[in-house]
Amino acid sequence: MTNVYDQAHKLARAIRDSEEYRTYLEKRKVLSSDEKNKDMVEDFEAKVFELQMKHISGEEVDETELEKLGKLEDVLMLNPVIKDYFMAELRFTQLVKDINNIIGEAIEFNNE
Repeated sequence: MTNVYDQAHKLARAIRDSEEYRTYLEKRKVLSSDEKNKDMVEDFEAKVFELQMKHISGEEVDETELEKLGKLEDVLMLNPVIKDYFMAELRFTQLVKDINNIIGEAIEFNNE
C-alpha cells in the first residue's frame, strides 16, 4: 500500500525542484532587491486583492476601477524586472493550478 504522506512529500520536492518554482524564487529575489519595484508590486497586488474581496462579498466592482487596475498593470509590465517577476509568478501559479486539477479529478466521487 502506498503511503500518501510519502507521496505528498515527493510531490512537494518535485515542485520545489521544478524550473517554474526555481525561476519564480529567482525573479522574486531580484524584485525584492529594489525597494521601489517591490513597493509598486505590493501596491498593485493589494489593489487586486481589494477588488477580489469586493467581488467575493457581492459588492459591485466599478468598471473604472478595473480599467485603472488594467492600466496600472500595463505600466508595471513596461518595467522588465516586474514583467519577469509577473511572468514567473504566472507560470508557477499555473503549475500549482494544474497539479490541483489533477488531484481534484483523481479524487472526484462518481455519483452513478
